[in-house]
Amino acid sequence: MGTSLNPRIGDFDLKLFCEARPSLILWVLIDLSLAARQYQTHGRLTTPMILVVAFQSLYVADYFFHESAILTTLDVKHEKFGWMLCWGNLVWVPFTYTLQAHYLIHHTHDLPAWGAAALIALNAGGYYIFRSANRQKHRFRADPEGLIWGRRPEYIRTRRGALLLTSGWWGVARHFNYVGDLTMGLAWCLPCLFDHLLPYFYIIYLTALLIHRERRDNTLCLAKYGRDWEAYCQKVRWRILPRLY
Repeated sequence: MGTSLNPRIGDFDLKLFCEARPSLILWVLIDLSLAARQYQTHGRLTTPMILVVAFQSLYVADYFFHESAILTTLDVKHEKFGWMLCWGNLVWVPFTYTLQAHYLIHHTHDLPAWGAAALIALNAGGYYIFRSANRQKHRFRADPEGLIWGRRPEYIRTRRGALLLTSGWWGVARHFNYVGDLTMGLAWCLPCLFDHLLPYFYIIYLTALLIHRERRDNTLCLAKYGRDWEAYCQKVRWRILPRLY
């Protein structure tokens, strides 16, 4: 886990840099290289390869467009810059999140138009939930009285003075934004079809990661806010997906 929260060399924040720049840029570069390899080997790019590379590139581009929002995330605010974040960002992300594109080099199946359209719709739906939920929380932190879904936001004011949002997506579940992540992740795996488990490594891993992350966040918030967090959990009952978890 490391010992330093935000190690710096002068004004250069090592953790903030490793969180995004080398890991996500390399992720896209590896995807593009694998797509080029498929074209070099077979003389064409398949629809599944185009979808996977496009979906993941959109995700990374969106991340950089909203990069300032990372400053309020759990990683940046609370987690120290140790092996987990360093190796995870520099190695794990670019070399495991590209497994779908790697698989598709030699699995050159095509998809019907309706299948491609369904995958695009699935990814777009996941992206909408992911981005709109995160935007709601980011805007709420900047302006607690700003409208959410056309109404003034509801929240719990803690004894520490912090505000816990209980409306919009954040009134549906405590981490409904994770539903967006999981929906997009599934859309990245499904173009590979069902002949092998390997392309589904990402969605399996992401599900375990987000459940574990939600539980870490819950433990941290309970220790920080105490009874106020218990009141928040009573008001927003579901952790991630209503009626399931």
